[in-house]
Amino acid sequence: MKTENKPEQKSANRGRRNTLKTLAVGAGTLAAPVLMLKPAHAQSRTIKIGFVSPQTGPIAAFGEADKFVLDGVKAALAKGINVAGKNYPVEIISKDSQSNPNRAAEVTNQLINNDKCDIILGSSTSDTVNPVASQCELAGVPCITSDNPWQAYFFGRKGDPKKGFEWTYHFFWGFDTIAEVFMNMWESVPNNKVVGTLFSNDPDGIAANEGLPGAFKARGFSVVNQGLYTGTTNDFSAQIAAFRKANAEIVMGVFTPPAFATFWTQCGQQGFRPKIATPAKALLFPSAVEALGARGAGMTTEVWWSPSHPFKSGLTNQTARQICDEYTKVTKRQWTQPLGFKHATLEVAIDVLKRAKALDAASIRDAIVATNYQSLVGPIQWKTGPVKNVCLTPLVGGQWKPGKNFKYDLHIVNNLSAKNIPIDSKMDALKS
Repeated sequence: MKTENKPEQKSANRGRRNTLKTLAVGAGTLAAPVLMLKPAHAQSRTIKIGFVSPQTGPIAAFGEADKFVLDGVKAALAKGINVAGKNYPVEIISKDSQSNPNRAAEVTNQLINNDKCDIILGSSTSDTVNPVASQCELAGVPCITSDNPWQAYFFGRKGDPKKGFEWTYHFFWGFDTIAEVFMNMWESVPNNKVVGTLFSNDPDGIAANEGLPGAFKARGFSVVNQGLYTGTTNDFSAQIAAFRKANAEIVMGVFTPPAFATFWTQCGQQGFRPKIATPAKALLFPSAVEALGARGAGMTTEVWWSPSHPFKSGLTNQTARQICDEYTKVTKRQWTQPLGFKHATLEVAIDVLKRAKALDAASIRDAIVATNYQSLVGPIQWKTGPVKNVCLTPLVGGQWKPGKNFKYDLHIVNNLSAKNIPIDSKMDALKS
């Protein structure tokens, strides 16, 4: 039986219908901005690369070329990069570790938690590399580092060779290689094969102290090891006296540039004049050698990269020499070794991102593992390293000699460990 709606019921129904229409319109109005924001957000997605290095503090010389490298890479990425079929703008966020491990960890956490970086890069000794890598490993963020002997990087972070790390990958040479390079140089100059050693009390120095004296002894050198010294040491009299007593004609150690300047000044004051001085880490940079004055001539050092290295960038297609020449033209400064590795770290990261199947941490990590890339410092791949997370790069021996356009030039004087890198001149003993 059909029921008639009373007038008041019809009025109520119309009211409900009008109310529903009003709610629907209101809901549509509220929903519209959300729907409009979704594609805008997708279009604004920016790939973020974190970059940590010491730009101030005792090892600031390692960051001297940072601005030049970052400016060049940003220019090369002006149009963005393509990842999994989509083009994205790229932002590189640079942080100063201030040559302090605690600060390095702090700024890395900022890059992880505040900036939400897709990948983080670190370089320049254990003071920066290890805390950067450790924070990334803990947070599950892909990380690539360089410019730190691999044993200090891996074992300094308590790495297990059977397991390795999941998120953090490194490329550089090791203490076994530097021992070989140093001894190759020393044997090219007549000497009594007595070497005095001392090492900074930090991850670099600790790892060197554990490995280098034994390697020297195994090759027939007599070692007068004075062990570790603290970073605040400003009096090396006891170590110098021990070297003089043993008639050490070679002196070798791990130093920051300021620490070695103090040590070498005191050697001169106390009449210790070895035939060969090879301080690791301390004399990689022209500024550090120039600070020694006339006594900088003839210093020997490890050379991890130079204009003579026969490699070019896969990002800019520039050779090592072209990069060095451009650096000098733009900055009016002499080329410096970290220039090549800073550039290579960034270009490897960009290659990784281009090959990632998606912009998520696991896909980026997988792309790191699959890397097979020709960089400014040589081939980079993590399939055949000494441990899971390490790729080895070449190392040769160098000597600072009076220069043509600058006070000193770094000559490659021994290439027995990497014969594809040409020699510039023969090694000479220090002048007394």
